[in-house]
Amino acid sequence: MELEAGSLVESTAGHDKGSYFFILYEEGEYIYLVDGKYRRMDCPKKKKKKHVKPLLWEKQTPGSKIREKKKVTDEEIKHFIRCFKREEQVVRR
Repeated sequence: MELEAGSLVESTAGHDKGSYFFILYEEGEYIYLVDGKYRRMDCPKKKKKKHVKPLLWEKQTPGSKIREKKKVTDEEIKHFIRCFKREEQVVRR
């Protein structure tokens, strides 16, 4: 799966390992991540591409907005990630 703006990813390294983010944009070997809570749209986290794992997810509403360069709020991103975590916990049980 390709890493592109708007993709939902899971961090696989660093102190944020296991956290979920959306890719805001990419620049060379780095990507800039937002989660709406700790990493907001105005201050994304810079991370190497090799330290994230893309997740396949059908309902990427904030992700499609990011790809289309539409305005996305931190609250939308935070809400989506919270719902994704909740749904993933139900599936794993």
